Parts: sequence; C-alpha cells; structure tokens
Amino acid sequence: MKLLLSLALPLFALDQATKWWAIHHIVFRHETVPVIENFFSLCYWDNTGMAWGLLKDNNLPFVFLSIAALIGLAVAFFRCAFPDTLSRCGVGLLVAGILGNVTDRIAHGHVVDLLLFDLHIPGANPFPAFNVADACICTAAGLFVLGSLRAEKAPETNSENSAKTQNSHSTSERDQP
Repeated sequence: MKLLLSLALPLFALDQATKWWAIHHIVFRHETVPVIENFFSLCYWDNTGMAWGLLKDNNLPFVFLSIAALIGLAVAFFRCAFPDTLSRCGVGLLVAGILGNVTDRIAHGHVVDLLLFDLHIPGANPFPAFNVADACICTAAGLFVLGSLRAEKAPETNSENSAKTQNSHSTSERDQP
C-alpha cells in the first residue's frame, strides 16, 4: 500500500499541476508553444474522448469507466492480485493516471492534454497530445506486459528445479539399502 500511495499521489499531483499551468499560461486552446522546434511543444488541447480524438464527445461514459476501473483495481489490490513489485508499481502508475484524467473530466468536462511531440511519420496519424496521466497509464501497461513475460518464465524455472529436486530424491532413495 505504501508503494502504491508513494507513486500514485505525487504523480497525480504532478499531473494536475502541469494541467493547471497549461490552463492558466497557454492563452488559446489548440495553440502550440514550441519547446524544441519541430520536435516538442506545449499545448492546451481539450479532449472529451481518447487518443487521436477517438470516441470524442463521450466524456460521461469515460467518467463511469474510470470509476469502475479504480474500484476494480482497489478490489484486486486488496485481494493481493499484484504479488510482485513490478505489478504493484504498475498499479500505482495506473491509479495516478486514471485519477488524473477522471479529475479533469469531472472538473473541466474534458481531459487537458499539454505535451505534444511533433513527430511526422509518413503514412501515420500525427502523435496525439497527451499529459502526465496518459504517460503513467502507458508506462503501467508496459510494466504489466513486462511482468507477465517475467511470470511466464518463472514457472519453467520452478518446474525444472522441482524436477531436479525430485530426481535427486529418487536417486538418493534408490541408493539407500
């Protein structure tokens, strides 16, 4: 629980502080302020949907989905569904991200996106604007994938060790008179 809170609360605060800054310092919505020319900009874009504007104007369903996800995570967490440090870090990041975006949806009626990489890949959609909460959610997803890959390898090692142990016990039992 301590790890969850020590990740979730500061990242939630950072997310909200950066969004507050964008709302109060970027005068026009959808204006971009270059930080590194042709690479990275700050912006204030309102988003009532998901990345790339998918499912836009669906703010309320995302509020309910977020609340349901937080409840599900809390139940799973207290039932010890996240046994290793990697998955518990993932939960902390996921909680921070969900809280950050649902707070925006409730307070502003949309999510505030403010970070924009000006990546122009031929044939691809432009990279969407995002925020600290989105980065937390994506990082959490990566940690869960990494954790699941590590978990798949663990049973092989355990079964090999138990087979070796079983063989050594069998051998030692046969050697005894």
